[in-house]
Order: sequence, then C-alpha cells, then structure tokens
Amino acid sequence: MDMRASRLMLESGFTTHDGISLFYRHWPAERTPRRGAIVMFHRGHEHSGRMAHLASELDLLDFDFFAWDARGHGRSPGARGYSPSLSCSVRDVDTFVKHIHSRYGIATEDMAILGQSIGAVLIGIWAHDYAPPVRCLVFASPAFKVRLYVPWAVPGLSLMQGLRGNFFVNSYVKSRFLTHDVQRQDSYDADPLISRSISVNVLLDLYKTAPRIIADAQAITAPTLLLISEKDWVVHHGPQHEFFSRLGSPTKEKHVLPGFLHDTFGELDRQVAIDTTRNFILGQFAAPPFRPDLRTADKHGATYDEALSLARPLSLPTPRGLYWALSRLSIKLGSLWSSGLRLGHETGFDSGSSLDYVYRNSPAGRGIIGRLIDRTYLNSIGWRGIRQRKIYIMDLLLLAMDKLHSQGRAVKILDIAAGHGRYIIEALQRYARRPASVLLRDFSDLNVREGKALIQASGLADIARFVAGDAFDAAELAATTPKANVGVVSGLYELFPENDAVCRSLDGLSQAIEPGGYLIYTGQPWHPQLELIARTLTSHRDGKLWVMRRRTQSEIDQLVADAGFEKLEQRIDAWGMFTVSLARRR
Repeated sequence: MDMRASRLMLESGFTTHDGISLFYRHWPAERTPRRGAIVMFHRGHEHSGRMAHLASELDLLDFDFFAWDARGHGRSPGARGYSPSLSCSVRDVDTFVKHIHSRYGIATEDMAILGQSIGAVLIGIWAHDYAPPVRCLVFASPAFKVRLYVPWAVPGLSLMQGLRGNFFVNSYVKSRFLTHDVQRQDSYDADPLISRSISVNVLLDLYKTAPRIIADAQAITAPTLLLISEKDWVVHHGPQHEFFSRLGSPTKEKHVLPGFLHDTFGELDRQVAIDTTRNFILGQFAAPPFRPDLRTADKHGATYDEALSLARPLSLPTPRGLYWALSRLSIKLGSLWSSGLRLGHETGFDSGSSLDYVYRNSPAGRGIIGRLIDRTYLNSIGWRGIRQRKIYIMDLLLLAMDKLHSQGRAVKILDIAAGHGRYIIEALQRYARRPASVLLRDFSDLNVREGKALIQASGLADIARFVAGDAFDAAELAATTPKANVGVVSGLYELFPENDAVCRSLDGLSQAIEPGGYLIYTGQPWHPQLELIARTLTSHRDGKLWVMRRRTQSEIDQLVADAGFEKLEQRIDAWGMFTVSLARRR
C-alpha cells in the first residue's frame, strides 16, 4: 500500500441545476504554478471519501483534486441511491465542472476527468452528450452493463416499476468481490456513508442509456484511458471492449489489469493502475489540448457513412425492402384518418406546419380511430423529444433575456428560421418584461403567413414582425436591422447535412448579433428512429424521403465556436436526441 502523506483536504458544496446543494472534497495543488485539475466521480453506493487516497497516491502535486458525493450518496442530500433520472445526474456532472471553472478559475481544457463504475458511465454520457473540451478522460471498470444474476431481471424490474412505482434494490455485492485489499474491505463494511440500495429508475436508466453511448462512442473525441479489471464479477467486460473499439479519439489506451476485482483504484495491487493513469494524464498535459477538426465531417466519417446508407434505396423483394414498403403504405393509409399524418404528407414531416402541430399536441382526425392514430403519432419518441426541445428553447431564451436585463441592455430578438414562431411567442408571453424588438424570419410563405397571425393573436404586434428570409444568405442576415442581441436558430441545421451552408448561416448570424449578445442553437447528436424517418417520412425540402445526417455535439459546437461564439449552457432531453445550447458572441 502507498504510504505517501495525505494532502490537505477542504470540504465545500455547490448548488446544482435544480437548486440542490451537493457536497464535495477539494485538495488544492501543493506546487505552483498549478497545471490543472483532476475531477473524480465515485462508483455507485460509495462517496468521495472512498477516492480520497488518489489525491496522494497519484502524486500529481501541481494539480488540484476534486471529488463529489453524487446526489443520494455520502454527505449529499436525497434518498440513498436515488436520482430523479440518470440524465439529471449527468447534468449534475456538467454543473459541477462549471462550478469548478467559475469558483477556482480552472479552464475545462485543463481538467482530467476520472470515473469508476457508474461514475465512469456518467462521465461517458456527459462526454458524448455535452462534448466538453476536457484534456482527457479516465474510465475505470465502467458499469455499462451490471451483472444481474436473476434471469429476466431487467424486464421484471420494469414490470414491477410499472405496477408499484419507483422502489429500491439492494446490492448483492460484498466487499470481498470489490477488492483483495483487506483494509479496504473492512473500511467498506464499516463505512456509515455507504448505502447498499439503488433506485430502480436509475438502474433501468443505466440499461437504456449505456447502449446508446457505446453504439455512438465515435462521438467522444477526447483522449481516453480505459482500465478493465480482469476478474470483475460486478460488471460485464464485453461492453467495455466494444466502447473502446468504437471510441472516436485518436488518442486512446486500454489496459486489462490481471486479477483485479471491480474496485480498480482500491485493489491491493492498485499501483499499476495508478502509475498507468498518472503517466497517461501527464502525457496529455505535456501536449496542447486536443481539438479535432470536424468541419469536414459532412464529407467523411461515421455520420456521413450513416446518412449515405440511409439514403440508399432498398430492393423490394428483400425482407427489409418489403418491411419498409409496408410501413410507408400503413402511414399513407393512416393519413386518411389522422390529421397529423395528413399534414405531414401535405407539407413535409419536417415543415414548420408539422412542428407547430406537434407543439400543440392535440390529437385530431376522423372519428375515434383517427384521433387514436393521431395520438400514437404525436406520442412517438421523436415528437416527445421535439416538445422537450421547445421547452428548453424557451428556458434558455428567458435566461438570455435575464442576462441582458441584468446588464441594462434592451432585448432585441432575431429568429432566422422560426417556423410559425410559437416557441418565441409563448416564451415572451410568460416573461414579465417586453423586449424592445422581435424579428422572426422564415423561408416559407406559409410559415410567414401563419406566424403573422400568431403575432396578431398574441398582442405583440407593436414590437414583433415576421418577414420572409433565407437563413443561409450570410449577407442578408448581416444586414439585419436593428442588430439583435439574442439570436435563435432552432431545428434548421439538423435538416441540412452540408457544413458549408451552416457556416454561411452562422457567419451571417455573427454579424447580425451584437458583441456580447447571445445565440440559442439546437443540435441532434442522436436519434433512435433515423431509419424509420428515412424510409417512411417525406421532407418539405423536395418531397422526397427525409434522410438526416446527425451532427455530433462536438461538431455543431465547433462550427458555432468558429463563427465567434463561446458556449455557456446546454440542455438535452432524457433520451439524448435533441440539444439546445446558449452561446455568447465574443
């Protein structure tokens, strides 16, 4: 066991996104100048104290160390082992990192992020969904798939949750299955802050979310170290190897540690894991921060290949070709009864009219059958995500207006592809102070007409106007008067695979928005129904099948940054489909 002297530890807390105060430990750097920070995330059931030894054993004296107690763990509040959702805990991670940056002045680019077990899964989801520009990531025995030794455990737990609501599951894992270190076993058994329970909603969220992160690990481009414990009886090895093989980072290392149990950094012979981690972190800090060039991701790479495959027609005699042909026929027949399906066929399922119908979320159609079909259509996971995206756009719009009012600046809003403009109008109706001006634009004459009617009905006609305009004409956008200090582009770039067009639009926006003004933009890093959409639904652009190319969050963030904006905040739905971000023009 390492006998290095313990470092000075400070205790503190931060307020996370929903107002809850979470506890964390901080070990300040013992050597100046400080090079950066190591931010650590513990495994399930445990707390930051179980990782305290790493602050000394990693022997990185010119780094600050931070470790939190996740909500429902250790000295943080909440029912033991509970979080409202896995996505809520991932947003806690994002808030914690922002807190460290704000309070201690450490740039995200100077942070190494280290996680064990479920803590490693949290940082994996965060790295995928939020695309933080961290220096590197260290995964120790990530719990992408927990070993549940009861047959049909996941379907059984899902059924029980549906019948009785949320409940808690006690861990079967004994300390001797975690480490060969007897002292660590004894301290685990005697630790009053360790809880053996986990909320079933968190466990089921883990099973739903981890496959998405593994399947799309190419989106994670930060330098990554993966440590796998060979004799781990708590989690499966297969998903860890698959995750590594799919990682998009050109700098990645994988080490299988012989004889190690699940508690990788708490094993008896952990020095090999510690030395490997230390060397990896130092190697990344010896070089400039890695920033991949994703401006040509529309011409080659995973999402480009995916879109090409989706655009390729299927031969009808094949099983897949027949399946999707029948699916198209069923949707066409459904449009005879469902108002939403009929509108999609008439205007395009990606049109402003279709989105406005989805926002209103009021099933309509011919008789009971038509309304039932329409309810099923409106309840599809994609449209549920779109409605959540609308809520996030409104939230960030209100946040941007608050920031401007706190600076004593009059609010001037510009939306370059507003559809019918419903999310802007509803946000303004809920805000106590009226902006100085609102300019909504859209390429579609139908959208302009419907948007003008909404403005008249909302009582905002004295400050708001709706005009026809091309969101990809940089010169036209740059000439916007008055200059805006809140720009909005929602659901537009996701429909166009070409980055050149997006860059032209962003260049125009950067000239249309005052320095220090804000930009709200959306992204679609993931969608579970891409093939269904590409094989069955038509687009307003050309009436052909709606084939989308996903942009990873890293890609859209980089395009926005290149246009002169600094990302401040991000929201993402629980399914990981749609993101809404707030950036400030530098």
